[in-house]
Amino acid sequence: MVDSVVIEMANKLAEECLAVQAETGEDRLFMRMGDVLGASSQTLEEAFLTAIRTRMANDQGRRFLAQTLKAHRAQAAGNE
Repeated sequence: MVDSVVIEMANKLAEECLAVQAETGEDRLFMRMGDVLGASSQTLEEAFLTAIRTRMANDQGRRFLAQTLKAHRAQAAGNE
């Protein structure tokens, strides 16, 4: 099991990395960051990539729900 300290570090790095990605527009920065981490600690690299993937999946899920609701409301408004 991964130590809670490693998970905490990975979560902080993931948040910072996603912020830099958003500002720079470099959408694969997290992959380069994973390579940097993996050169020193495979454990931290794996925890970081998990943290990134779950956040990215969460964001995609939220966008999907928002788009679905928007389409539903537009259709409902058109039927009035």
